[in-house]
Amino acid sequence: MRRLVTVVIAFALLVGLGCHRPTQIDHNEIVALGFVPNRVAVVSDSYTTGGDEGGLGEKGWTTRAWQMLAQQGVSTTADVGAEGGAGYGTRGNRGHLFEDLTAATVKPDDTLVIFFGSRNDRGVNPAQLSILVYGTFQLARRTAPSAKLLVIGPAWPTADPPADVLRIRDILAYQAGVAGATFFDPIAAGWFVGQPGLIGADGVHPTDAGHVYMAEKIVPLISAQLPRRV
Repeated sequence: MRRLVTVVIAFALLVGLGCHRPTQIDHNEIVALGFVPNRVAVVSDSYTTGGDEGGLGEKGWTTRAWQMLAQQGVSTTADVGAEGGAGYGTRGNRGHLFEDLTAATVKPDDTLVIFFGSRNDRGVNPAQLSILVYGTFQLARRTAPSAKLLVIGPAWPTADPPADVLRIRDILAYQAGVAGATFFDPIAAGWFVGQPGLIGADGVHPTDAGHVYMAEKIVPLISAQLPRRV
């Protein structure tokens, strides 16, 4: 009987050791499973849609920007709501304002919302424009309360933009401050100035090279707004 008990105990120990063998953990797999890319929304005009002068499809600055960010190890998933001719107070070629594009594009879990433009608001009353800009930014805030806002003002291809474009720029800068957004001024930065190959024959819209240029300028602005994932 004593011998039988000894055998049973030994067998139990062997089984126990087999059952509790340490499991190999793939830490890379855990990181991959827990990884969530940054969600980015873009609201803009023909400088983002592209057109006959350049920037259509994969040649647009947004696609190039996501590719550049990916090369830096920054993963993004993006929704772009852009319409030629649109602005905060000017309806685009499909009848939408930036506020309409914001409602259709921005999602509650967005990490960053980018507004870019718009020189199309040159004919809008400044007081009315300020109200519309305020409403658009507040809509983005309500829709994506955790998102950062990046407001990029209108660009101009020469060193002497007209007064009404500068007024649009100033309104956007002010309302960006009210909304707690980051504002960037392409006019002060001299985007496109003295670089005619970046703007098409119409004197307004960027070429394919111009879209590469915009991506190179905008990617650092985006990177500065995105959280660092480790």
